Amino acid sequence: MNNININIAIIGYGEVGGIFARGLLGQSGVGAISAWDLLFDGQGAQEKKDNAKDDGVKAASGVAEACADADLVISAVTASNTLAVAQAVMKHIRPGALFLDLNSASPGTKRKAAALIDGAGGQYVEAGVMTSVPPYGIRVPMLLGGARAAQLAAMLSNWGMDAKPVSDQLGVASAIKMCRSVMIKGLEALVIESYTTARAYGVEDHVLPTLQETFPSIDWTRQGSYFFTRVVQHGKRRAEEMRESANTVLEAGFKPFMTSAIAGKQQWVADKAREGLFADLAKDANWKEFADVLLADARKAS
Repeated sequence: MNNININIAIIGYGEVGGIFARGLLGQSGVGAISAWDLLFDGQGAQEKKDNAKDDGVKAASGVAEACADADLVISAVTASNTLAVAQAVMKHIRPGALFLDLNSASPGTKRKAAALIDGAGGQYVEAGVMTSVPPYGIRVPMLLGGARAAQLAAMLSNWGMDAKPVSDQLGVASAIKMCRSVMIKGLEALVIESYTTARAYGVEDHVLPTLQETFPSIDWTRQGSYFFTRVVQHGKRRAEEMRESANTVLEAGFKPFMTSAIAGKQQWVADKAREGLFADLAKDANWKEFADVLLADARKAS
């Protein structure tokens, strides 16, 4: 396959799927882009489809239509839906079409997804997306793994993407991603718990300077606000990722004590957000505002 008029299907048209579609449209060698998302059905579906159309993307009626002419299928869903997408796409993927799995899933989950796609005649490539997508767009650093990783990396690089093959063996790229996620999402969870507790005791002006002294390269006030914001906005997705990270630890032969706790904290914040607890806060609110809302809610419950 060369990269002339490559038609692309994106399964999952949320934040990441939309960013990739908008970034790829107009790139030399990119043909038509179609998309399918579960939210294209049900309440609010027309608005979601209109958003895709406004982006220049065809909102497909289902996975079958999205994949019908696709030379490259990109899976961009939440971690818990990784296998479900592979199961859906395997019925419709064209022989020889590439399948890029962007999802934050364990090596074991990725291998299961690969078996489905490869068994249907597709060519599975795993990706470890190594940082948050929005600041980078399609240039977000990605590590690719699988037999076709080098081939796909060359194609994506021609489109301005930062994709590097790390192994022709499946599981390596996802293991790198998952191990990193334990640290990053764990730090988010620790910051939320530490800062909110410090706020409850009125000692934040003592705690944060000690962190600044120990780790002077990090602006702990600014970073704390960023962590709170991201978890409030995307805690459900992060919790799913951490459950896959826990699977990664289990697959390595260890009990995921810390990783499971991180998933629980992320889910707890996500549940509070879903209940509307932070609805009155601006998206760029500082960490103290988020902490005060959590503390007020705790006082109400006691």
